[in-house]
Order: sequence, then structure tokens, then C-alpha cells
Amino acid sequence: MKVLLDYRPALRTRTGVGEYVHRTALALQDTAPAGGEVAVFSSSWKDRLSAPAPGIRASDARVPVRALNWAWHRLEWPPIEWLAGAHDIVHSPTPLLIPARRAAQVVTIHDLFFLDHPEATAAEVRRDYPVLVADHARRADLVVTVSATVAAQVVTRLGVRPQAVVTCHNGAPAWTARRAVPAEGPVICIGTLEPRKNVGGLLDAWEHLVAAGVRIPLRLAGGAPPSAAPLLARLVRPPLAGLVEHVGYVEEADRRGFYEAARLLVMPSLDEGFGLPVVEAMAAGVPVVASRRGALPEVCGDAAVLVEPDDPRGMAQAIADLLASPARLEQLRQRGVARAATFSWARSAQRLWQAYEDAVARRRAR
Repeated sequence: MKVLLDYRPALRTRTGVGEYVHRTALALQDTAPAGGEVAVFSSSWKDRLSAPAPGIRASDARVPVRALNWAWHRLEWPPIEWLAGAHDIVHSPTPLLIPARRAAQVVTIHDLFFLDHPEATAAEVRRDYPVLVADHARRADLVVTVSATVAAQVVTRLGVRPQAVVTCHNGAPAWTARRAVPAEGPVICIGTLEPRKNVGGLLDAWEHLVAAGVRIPLRLAGGAPPSAAPLLARLVRPPLAGLVEHVGYVEEADRRGFYEAARLLVMPSLDEGFGLPVVEAMAAGVPVVASRRGALPEVCGDAAVLVEPDDPRGMAQAIADLLASPARLEQLRQRGVARAATFSWARSAQRLWQAYEDAVARRRAR
């Protein structure tokens, strides 16, 4: 079976979907059954693609990504076979189909936040996803989700048949967890500074901490689109100046060290289809505070303190209480390490290979 993955989200900084497609490609290659082949596809006018690992074939089209997306989303043309050759599976890491003449079409739906809050999404997402996602998901030969929470939403909100949906959790990094929580160090938050991540709510919580006499350094990691300018402006004004720092995107080589220097990770998102940073933190032995929204309760289990993202005062109190209790921090560290061990890219890839077989069968039946 020949599988083609759209690798474009991983061409530059591998945040969110980019990390997902990169790790999925590697895991599929490592777990490929007899006759299984993995290829990656990209289109860009200026960014060139190289294979992410030996044995993975790369197809690189010099086509502007926005132009190709518009043609795919609006015209359902050109078929992927014209750009990357024949494959049995073509897998889009976004909710919208890649046109294909013969290949079984697979999409991954990470979350449905764009349905409820299109105004808080990028222009292309706002233009295409809300109006097309239900039709594309129902026509897909397979819909992959990264959590049971999202799988249930895909069935109930988009009308997709449960038999065409498979949940393949994201995996944890193969790190050896640190043995203790440091007595000093910052609190960290990882994610693009976009509305869904609720960084503004976290900054509100930090202002409550400062007002209560608790001065804890906070490091924000992740890209900052132009819309994040008001958030960045808050960091240079009292009471957050000198206490909260935006460090930008953390490269893969530096990511483990960034986690290990932290006392705590806070993920205050308004919605998450999975929440990869919480699993990475747990794998590193970092205690977690996460919002009680989306798939975060599913992913965290009993290994995190859950808070309401729209209650910054309560969030601040939960953070202060936790940092004041070394015993509780150690308990969460131990639970997090055990929880992270339940998430495996390899196991999810093995499940995905079987789901691909079923998708090909459904395509042939059609």
C-alpha cells in the first residue's frame, strides 16, 4: 500500500499540525507492514521539501500553497495524481479533502474550534473550513481524529458515520523524565499566541498573582502572529514587565531543555483537540495545569490540575496553591510520567495502517 501525506504544515516551524504530520510520517515508516510505502508531498513557491527520514519518498511541487489550496477547496482540482503520482491513500492533515482520481481520501480533524469561533482563526480557515468541512468529512473514506472527544463531535456535529472515524492519539516523546521538580524555575506556556490558546486569560491570572504578592516568572513559547501585538504589549508594561517573557518558537533541539527547566506547564486553552504540550511536559516530568475544555481532560486524566479558562482568578489561585506544595508537585510529576507512557506514535501508526486498509476497501466499494 502506497500512502501519501501532505507534509506542508511541517515545512517551516513544526507547531501543532506540523508536528503531527512529521511524527506521523516517521511512525508510519517505522511500522510499515510488508508492501507499505510512505511518501510526503509539498507545494510551495519558495520552500523546498526534503524527505524527513530515509525510505520516505518526497514529492515537491513548485506551486504557491495559497493558490493550490484555493483550487483544491473551491474547484476540487487538480487531482493529486497530477502532482505526486499514483498512491492508494492520500492523507490531508487538515479537515478538507485533497482531490484524487483513484486514491482513498483521508482527512485528520484536530478540532472544530473554527465552527464556533471562525473570527478567531486565520483568513483561509475562516473562508473555507466552516462551509466545507461537513461535506468533506462525510465524503472522506476515512476521518482520523486525535482524541475521542473530537471523534464524538465529528459524528454528532458533522454527521459522519462512526464506521468511517478512527481515533489515533498523538504520541509522547521518548524522553527520560527528570526525577524531581526543581525548587526554582519558571512556569511555561507553549502555543501560538492566538485567541484559542487563551494567553490573554493567562496574563490576567498573572496580574492576579502579582496583586496577591506572588511573583512567579512566566515564559511564553510559540509564534506570535500580527494579531498578538496587544498581548506582547502587555509584557512590557507593569505589572507584567520583567516577569513575563515571550521567547518565541522553541526549536526541536532545545525543546526538552525548555521543559526540564520549568517548575510547571500551564495550558489555559479555550479548546484543544489533543494538547500535545501537556503530554510532552508529562514525559519530561513537568507537572501540568490545564483548562477543563476540549480534549484536555481526556488527555490529562488524573495527572493534571484542571481549571476553568474563563476564571483567571481561580486559575491564579490553583497555580499558587500548587507551587506552594512540593508534595503535590511531586505527585503530579509521577502521575504525568505514567500518563505520558500511554501515548505512543508507533501504536497510533499501527492503528492507522489498519484504518488505511479499511479506507481503501470503502473507496473500492464506492
